[in-house]
Amino acid sequence: MSQVYDYVCTGLTILDILGRRISQIPPGGKTEIIEQIRITAAGTAAGPAVIGAKYGLKTALVGAIGSDDMGFILETMLKNNGVDASLLQRRTDMPTAATMLAVAPDGQRPNFHAIGASVMLELDQARIDAIVNSRFVHWGGVGTMLMLDGGPGAEVLKQSSENGAVITCDFITPGPGSLDALKLVMPYVDYFMPSLDEAMEVAETSNADDTAAFYMDAGAKACILKDGAKGSLLYANGGKTRIPALKVDVLDTTGCGDAYCAGFAAGLAQGWDPEKACRFATATSALVATGLGSDAGVTDFQSTLDAMEDLQPLD
Repeated sequence: MSQVYDYVCTGLTILDILGRRISQIPPGGKTEIIEQIRITAAGTAAGPAVIGAKYGLKTALVGAIGSDDMGFILETMLKNNGVDASLLQRRTDMPTAATMLAVAPDGQRPNFHAIGASVMLELDQARIDAIVNSRFVHWGGVGTMLMLDGGPGAEVLKQSSENGAVITCDFITPGPGSLDALKLVMPYVDYFMPSLDEAMEVAETSNADDTAAFYMDAGAKACILKDGAKGSLLYANGGKTRIPALKVDVLDTTGCGDAYCAGFAAGLAQGWDPEKACRFATATSALVATGLGSDAGVTDFQSTLDAMEDLQPLD
């Protein structure tokens, strides 16, 4: 089977409902007027899928949604952003996963999450074929894919790797099974791209160098540690490169890490080396931070390329 997609994102698929600026919950049944409410496709798979499609990659999302109104809205938003949603699994046993985020004036974003169908994603042959024949595969949400984390997911990534795919991987909110699940997939991952804080929590390390070494010893070929306003660190080919964050007026950081993953894949798809791809990923996440939600600020590849060249380093 020939490669059908440039970019297939598999895993956590969520509908985000965001509001800003929220400094308190009104007492009783009172109402507080806020500046903006927005809904977005989000999660460590759906978030990157939207950005990848905006950058012109032929992108598909392999995730699970409920057979409910939220699922219908989420599917429609994905399609409107150019994502192929035909591989979504529609489940009747659980609602669509959703998160309500209250974005505070200082950018903090306390949130309320309802676990849904995403955690029960299962792969039929059509979904497996799409993943193993894609140029780039993003495995998003290790530790939250209950039907895939115990070994089935690693087998699919093994096939993808054997077919020549570039495999990136991320996870979120470490749980009891996160480390075991990560160890199963690391041998097939080209670029492990977690949040530094979450990666240290799982590895029980205290610094970036030891954290990267931990996951590369587990099998990952390279490691990119995302560290918010401090930028990111690329560990590859025996070296270490620090990529500074870029100066923007930050409104909301929701989805910045997911957008970084997609920007990195889009850079590699251009034939760039990993460092330049990281710089493009940094510009992607910077633009997302200028608006509300996981795809805010990003319009197309050229606009982000201009931002990469024009924005100044944060430090």
